Amino acid sequence: MAHLQHFGWFFGRGFGPQAWGRADYRWNYAWQRPDIYQQSARELEQAGFDLLIIEDALSLGSPETLNLRVNSAYGGPKHDPLLLAPYLFAATSHLGVAPTVNAGAYPPYVAARQFATLAHLSSNRFGVNVVTDVKSARHFGLDELGHDAAYDRAEEWLSVIRRLWHSWGEGAYLGDQATGQFADASKLDAFHHEGEYFTLDGPLNALPFDEGVGDPVVVSPGGSGRGLAFAGHQSDVQLALASLDTESVRAYRQKIHDSAVAHGRRPSDIKILFVIKPEIVDSDAEVDRLVLESEHPSDEVLVSVLAAQSSDLETDLTVLDLDRPLGPGVFAPHVSQGTINNLVGRGGDLENDTLRQIATRKARKGRLSDGSGFVGTAAQFADFVEGLGETADNDGFIINGDLHPVTLHRMLDEVVPELRGRGILRDSFGGGGLRANLQDF
Repeated sequence: MAHLQHFGWFFGRGFGPQAWGRADYRWNYAWQRPDIYQQSARELEQAGFDLLIIEDALSLGSPETLNLRVNSAYGGPKHDPLLLAPYLFAATSHLGVAPTVNAGAYPPYVAARQFATLAHLSSNRFGVNVVTDVKSARHFGLDELGHDAAYDRAEEWLSVIRRLWHSWGEGAYLGDQATGQFADASKLDAFHHEGEYFTLDGPLNALPFDEGVGDPVVVSPGGSGRGLAFAGHQSDVQLALASLDTESVRAYRQKIHDSAVAHGRRPSDIKILFVIKPEIVDSDAEVDRLVLESEHPSDEVLVSVLAAQSSDLETDLTVLDLDRPLGPGVFAPHVSQGTINNLVGRGGDLENDTLRQIATRKARKGRLSDGSGFVGTAAQFADFVEGLGETADNDGFIINGDLHPVTLHRMLDEVVPELRGRGILRDSFGGGGLRANLQDF
């Protein structure tokens, strides 16, 4: 039986020149200005989406990938999504916004204060997508950490941020106009923290959050064991990358839930939303045409597929021999295991498959109707969503795409009515902010 699912949007290109090189760019939106993002955010809210997550990369990458990223504007430039957030909040009333923040780039006191400010400005609709990228460390004069150590630092970072958020104890804020006393300093926690990665003092110079609202929502990606453990401990939303069949979704959810329980939390404390990028078309005939057309991709298509993957993998795959295996050690240790798995594909072999085999698998399209891929009609997409909700007790999906009106309408015009007609997509919001919306069902 159908039940409501949570939906979010992942602005996968980040706050940069999206649609560069495509006809969409000729709509004459200025990507540096807020208008295109505000219009898109309003339409996501109207569509019943709970959350917008904005990707970010602080760095243009290594010298080896610099040209790859800027030549076609795929990986850069990118402006700061944290500074875009207030414009999106001003344009909407219910949509949550979670910019990506690198835990190594923002000192925890500064981060806690900025996040608290945005929570107040947005009426508790602010979230933060916490990532642990370490290759950008050189831009901040920091040492590069290994994969697990970066998660250790993020754990300490979030823990001390939470302590700062709660450094105004119960009853510290009075706001008593009759007596003229604004706050009680004796109830402020002037703690000293000296950890492995950070040293700082409290209390935080920002107001506490409204009673019952809770902290800003924490989102995290990651498919490694350490990343899943981090999610179980710290996250309210897991940006999940996995194969989207019942068995894989169940197994992934179980790992997150086991981690949550191990950290003294309830499985229901975390919404696990799987990333998907469907290709919605008008008819079965168009589905068949696109799938068959993709069966034998040209070298030009394969190179374009590899170029799209190279930015996140921080490795220029386009210069490698298509007919040789990638082999071990081609990716730096800090590169997300989920991103690598996404490249190789289910059943693939990173060490033995040739790059041509890997790219061909990525280029091939499959049908939503039979579970072989993500090309389908709006009704078939709704069938897919409904099916995983029933068989895997799935919480919902994050749709990956540009934050551009053309992209939104192409993806959602027929999908939203189909989902709502089946009772899968919300058509109204409560008034408690992002955290409350996520806990509505």
